Order: sequence, then C-alpha cells, then structure tokens
Amino acid sequence: MEYEPILDIYILLLAKDATKTTRWWEEQNFPLLPMVTRESVRQYLQFRPDQSVIILHAKVAQKSYGNEKRFFCPPPCVYLSGHGWKVRHEQLKASGLVESSYRLFGYMGLDSSADPQTDSFKLSFEEQEDKRMFACAKTLYISDTDKRKHFRLMLHLFHNGGQEIGSFHSRLIKIISKPSQKRQSMKNADLCIISGSKVSLFNRLRSQTVSTRYLAVEDGAFVASARQWTAFTITLVNERQSDRNEYTGCESYICYGSVVQLVCTNSGVALPPMIIRKVNKQHACLDVDEHASQLHKCAFQFRDSSHMYLCLSNEKIIQFQASPCPKERNKVLLNDGSCWTIIGTEVVEYTFSESLTSHPTTISPLPIINGLELNGGGHVAMLELHGENFSPHLKVWFGNMEAETMFRSSRSLLCVVPDVSVLSGEWRWMRQPITVPLSLIRLDGLIYKSSFSFTYTPEHSAPSQPTGTAEKTTDSDSLIDTIHQEFTRMNFHLFMQS
Repeated sequence: MEYEPILDIYILLLAKDATKTTRWWEEQNFPLLPMVTRESVRQYLQFRPDQSVIILHAKVAQKSYGNEKRFFCPPPCVYLSGHGWKVRHEQLKASGLVESSYRLFGYMGLDSSADPQTDSFKLSFEEQEDKRMFACAKTLYISDTDKRKHFRLMLHLFHNGGQEIGSFHSRLIKIISKPSQKRQSMKNADLCIISGSKVSLFNRLRSQTVSTRYLAVEDGAFVASARQWTAFTITLVNERQSDRNEYTGCESYICYGSVVQLVCTNSGVALPPMIIRKVNKQHACLDVDEHASQLHKCAFQFRDSSHMYLCLSNEKIIQFQASPCPKERNKVLLNDGSCWTIIGTEVVEYTFSESLTSHPTTISPLPIINGLELNGGGHVAMLELHGENFSPHLKVWFGNMEAETMFRSSRSLLCVVPDVSVLSGEWRWMRQPITVPLSLIRLDGLIYKSSFSFTYTPEHSAPSQPTGTAEKTTDSDSLIDTIHQEFTRMNFHLFMQS
C-alpha cells in the first residue's frame, strides 16, 4: 500500500507523541478505565447528559479608590444547567455518599487572587423553576492598588465533600475609573455599544446600591428584579422594513436617537422597537446623536408612541408618559424609574460530560477550540485544531468516530479526518452532506463538547447505472471504487454552529 508523504510524517510524529502520552498517564494517577467505545459515545450523543457552567458578567468594571468598595454592577452570575448534573448526582448518591457531601458550592474572585477561599466570594447554589442552579457574587470589587488595565474572574467549583470539580474563567474585563461623559471616538471603540452585542440595564435610585433593580425576564415577562439580571441582545432596527412585524438588524455602533430592539438571550422574548435617548440630569435629550457608551445613563422611548418611555414601578415594567421641558424643547422630563444605566455584558459557557467516567475527577484545564484548519485531501485529510489548554491525553472525535490525534502544543492538535465510509454504512448511496459534531474526549472518558461541526460534502456527479443485477464482475468493483474515490476527494466545509 502506498502512503502519501504527509501520512509518513504523521505516523512518525504520532509514534513520538505516544511516549509523551504514556508519561503523562503515569504522572496523573488516573484509574485505568475500559476504552471509550463508539457505542458509548453514540449513546452520549443521543441523550446528551451534559453539564454546563454559564458565567454572566459585565465587560467593564469601575475601580475602587481608598476605602470605598464599588461592587461590580451587574454582579457576576453563575448558572449550572444540563441533565448531566442530575446524572452525576444520582451516581454519587448510589455510591453511598451522604447527600450533603455531593452538593455544590464555589468561590469566585479575581484572577490575581492568591487564595480563592479567602480572597473570593463564596457561592451557594439554589435551584430555580427552570431547573437551573443559580448563584451570584454580590460583593466583588477591584482596588486602586491593582494597576492592570484588564482582568478575569475565576470560578472554582467544588462538591461539599471537598472534591474539586474544576476552575473556569470569564472573558477579559476592562478596568475604568469612571464612565466617560465625553463624545466617544473610534479611539475608545471598546467602550461603545455595538449592534448585536449583549447588554444589561439597571436602575439605581439616588446612587444607592440597595435600591438597584435590573431589567430581567421571568416566566416570559419583563420585570425589575433586585436579585437577578438578564443579558439582552441589542440590535439596531432597519426602519425601512416594510413589514412592521419583522425587523432587520444592521451592524454598527449604537447611537442615541437610533431605533433599537432588546431581545432576551435566554428566552428570546423581545421588547418592541424603541428609540434610545441620552439622559442628562433626569432629562431625555432628543437631539443627541453621539455613540452610546459603557455605564451611560439612557432612556428608551417606545417608537410608536408620544413620549412613552420604558419604566419600572417596584418590580413591574410599565410605560411612563414624559412631559415636555418648558424651557428646552429638545428635552423631556423623566421620572426616576425611566432612567437606566446601560453596560455591555459577556456570556461564557463551558460544557462537559462525566457520563463515561467512573468517579468524579477535576475537569480542569478545560480545552477550548477557537478555530479549525484543513490540510491535504484525497485519501488523507488532516484537520488542525487551534485553541487553548490542549494536552496529549485528548482525542478528537468526529461524531462517534475517534480520529488519530497528535498533540503538537497546548494550542494545537492535529488529527486525521475519518473516511466517510466509517461514519455511515450507507455512504455508497448517499448524495447529501453529512454533518457530525466535533468533540474532545480525555483518556479517562471525560467529554468536552465544542461548538464546532465538520461537514462532508460529496462532489455531485451522475452515477453509473449497472447493466444487470446478476453481473458481479470487476466492473461492479470498479463502480464501488469510483464512488469511494468520489467521497474521499470530497470538498470539506467547516463552520461554527450558533
């Protein structure tokens, strides 16, 4: 059998890499488990007993000076979702552990914290009506002694018995001294609000922390919550859309005077189109068209109304009728409940599954796939994964098929793309693209779900028609070989699932 040069190089590198994997395995002291099989992975893909850790946080944080403590607003929140948490709960319960030992708790702090248990906020999770577990770090702040321009939040999860689940980090958070009231230029584009980005809105009466209310969605309705906040996607609305029930978004920076729409990122519930207005001393400015910026005071006027504004009343969301300013025609007078503070937010999600592992083990460091690159073609196609926290003990899986995987560095994995005939027993007759999810599975059976898929797209050509069903000669073998060649010379398409 003839090998292509790229395969010869790969086999030599893979043999060299095998020694690294063995040494790593000996150092880790993991129990030797039965091999992860195609059938076990198929069942995982069918039932998806995943465990998700979702972190919501603001994009910017105000620095605290001296003895003051400017707590992060909105406060960072953590949600635990997925059927896998219940599956693991039942496994631990069946093992004879007392219930208190497999409850979950965590610590959240800054990434510069030396001791996460003393310098962090302890999180106690409680179950919500939607079955997700929720916790909130209400008293985190950053001191003026920290001279960095950016930082991350670190979340450490544990079972009550002391068993560590893993560590998770937020995205980068920009440190600011105070909200900028100057007209924003492109030099400070990272402080501007972009159409299609996520934001949070909160209302604070006379700068009192205890009076803070967040715009949120509960049971499909908009509310003003003192406890939880919701991330909304803010989108510029194309006013030229002829159908008033369908709105087209456009990519740009959000400017005051623009028509925007707020959509809940979790439920999809949306507010009607509104005009965003800048607020100055409890007045909505009708003639300001500058960029909306982080922690700006703003108001939202319902587009199809006469000066009706989005407003809160206790825990309810209502419409408030603003009154014209007698001295300045380009302003209207608002009440306290219709003045909102806008801030950009991030949503970070980590998903894994312990369903194929024998006992709880730390899942850190979590590998993250950031991009894919296809190399080669024909009989041998190589896929390179770019990302973070890769290790020699990770294998790439295409659906329920393990790929030959080579560890190159903590930021790069290389694997051989499995032939389509292995993925589908009826590949000879298929003329439609085949899409499979990409996963990373650790040697102890821990599964890391990714947001990437791989699609096999066959070259379309008219298949040859056999002259008779009884003719089983070398011509039929040639036909099968031709179809095989057609699929192995396929065009590959990589894409990220939304």
